[in-house]
Amino acid sequence: MSMIRDLRAVVRPSLRKSAVSYDYGATRTPSATSAVVDCAVYRDGARCSDHIDPAAALEKVRSGSRSEGFVWIGLHEPTEQEFAGIAEVFGLHPLAVEDAVHAHQRPKLERYDDILFTVFKTIRYVEHTELTATSEVVESGEVMVFTGRHFVITVRHGGHGSLRALRHRLEEDPELLAKGPSAVLHAIADQVVDDYLAVTEAVQDDIDDVEIDVFSATQGKSARGGDAGRIYQLKREVLEFKRAVSPLLRPMQLLSERPMRLIDPEIQKYFRDVADHVARVHEQVVGFDDLLNSILQANLAQATVAQNEDMRKITAWAAILAVPTMITGVYGMNFDHMPELHWRYGYPMVLCATVAICFSIHRGFRRNGWL
Repeated sequence: MSMIRDLRAVVRPSLRKSAVSYDYGATRTPSATSAVVDCAVYRDGARCSDHIDPAAALEKVRSGSRSEGFVWIGLHEPTEQEFAGIAEVFGLHPLAVEDAVHAHQRPKLERYDDILFTVFKTIRYVEHTELTATSEVVESGEVMVFTGRHFVITVRHGGHGSLRALRHRLEEDPELLAKGPSAVLHAIADQVVDDYLAVTEAVQDDIDDVEIDVFSATQGKSARGGDAGRIYQLKREVLEFKRAVSPLLRPMQLLSERPMRLIDPEIQKYFRDVADHVARVHEQVVGFDDLLNSILQANLAQATVAQNEDMRKITAWAAILAVPTMITGVYGMNFDHMPELHWRYGYPMVLCATVAICFSIHRGFRRNGWL
């Protein structure tokens, strides 16, 4: 059981925030002629063939000794023509092949005869110096895994989510890798979910920054709804994150609870840990979405309050200006029998009365907080 005891340390990288941006590598150059990134045969947990042809690798495993091995093939964004030969050799179902080639699938677990087809959405946090209304916060990709008795085929889409480092870590633990394809499937699921955990910490920091700006004591840009664009953009990014996590709950529960011939019983119990972490991330992402809704509503409420304050000030000044407008309107009617027009002190008296009335109204508005 010692090899299983160290499983977590082998397949789980550190959850530091910087772990989200490790070197992904292992992508094809435009001049490459094959989507196959790596193809190797493993027997007793040891790599015994390097960069072998997929058909030859499968034949070598099936015609080997009593010690069973498996083939691990890694592909990056294969075309239909590039994947057709591999699909025929390994007997992959056409529907699963179509999903693997065209990508943009939701996370899921499907069984085709003796083959498990699993889809994971990979998430990477995009570093940025300042969150703006156009900032990209998370970037998504996909990893599809075909798991059979004698093989594991991984198909990756997107510029991140490389499995090269994971393959090297597994190769350093032959006892674990000897458990077969199910150990590889667990390691991939564990790495994907660990990336989710790291991204949640980074997104939490962005949400905290926005929340501080909106509810800060200084009445500036945020008080007039200037942060609405940033909040909405962050909400859209969280929604993309949610679409990657939520559909993965059921597949992880199936892998951890339902007995499957392709999943080693000792490995299956560790899928429970992955399922627990997926549930935890899902709760956090749902919480992020609800919190951003509240922040957005608060921001819009602040903008409404600021607009109401502006309208009260405009109304107050309009009321003050209405006094001299009314008085001058009355004395501008040019009636003959208006005693004040011929009184020596009529003009200064009207001016003083106008100023006194305006001053009194201004004081009243200031006392009531309208000015």
